[in-house]
Amino acid sequence: MAVRRAAMFWSGGKDSAMALHRARNSGDWQVECLITTINPEFGRVSMHGVREALIEAQAQAAGLPLRRMYVPTAATGEAYEAALRETLIREKAAGVEAVIFGDIFLADLRAWREAQLAEFGLEGVFPLWGADTRALAAEFVAEGFQAVICCAGDAWLDETAVGRPLDAAFVDALPPGADPCGENGEYHSFVHAGPVFAAAVPFAAGERVYRPLSPAGAPALQADADEPQIGVPAALPGAAVRGFWFMDLLPGA
Repeated sequence: MAVRRAAMFWSGGKDSAMALHRARNSGDWQVECLITTINPEFGRVSMHGVREALIEAQAQAAGLPLRRMYVPTAATGEAYEAALRETLIREKAAGVEAVIFGDIFLADLRAWREAQLAEFGLEGVFPLWGADTRALAAEFVAEGFQAVICCAGDAWLDETAVGRPLDAAFVDALPPGADPCGENGEYHSFVHAGPVFAAAVPFAAGERVYRPLSPAGAPALQADADEPQIGVPAALPGAAVRGFWFMDLLPGA
């Protein structure tokens, strides 16, 4: 079968990196670009809080152009969809046939994505779909990826989590009931080295910042990068998300 052209939705975290790795290794897809949702007020990846400059550095290390989808903090679901439609129209016009995502098991979100893509005759590709998240976290480390925790929900983790490397020790130390890949919003990560990059992405650890939830139920810093609407992840039984810890990662030399 001929290699087909695809764009990749990219948050800068482990799921995006693993999905890109699998897509490239499959031989089925030529990944043309990375698409990242950026909050224009802060110049950061929505929810993850990672600076735009670091995402640009990742794209350069991956040898791919970065396409930015700007969505403000207070954007409605309709505004997000409008930005997404504009993005998909552009990629379709450029010859892209499919869009790759790092989703693992959120069926409603996958169905929503596929419905949006179908409007433009695009296919959704989900290389990680249905994977066991503990096995996937172990595969991430075994493949030689390196990442740092950049965001942690306070229903599961405290300020000591952000800035830690995403390794076996971190996964083993997660509280009971927490997903090993953070799929319920337990944590987000920034990947700075691994097989999808020609060279490591230099960065430095900045200050730890705590952002309480806004009255609307979203982190005060920004909205979620990968959701069609702003929302709070489900916490562990008996726990409640009050806010998120962020590590302000700084571009390196």
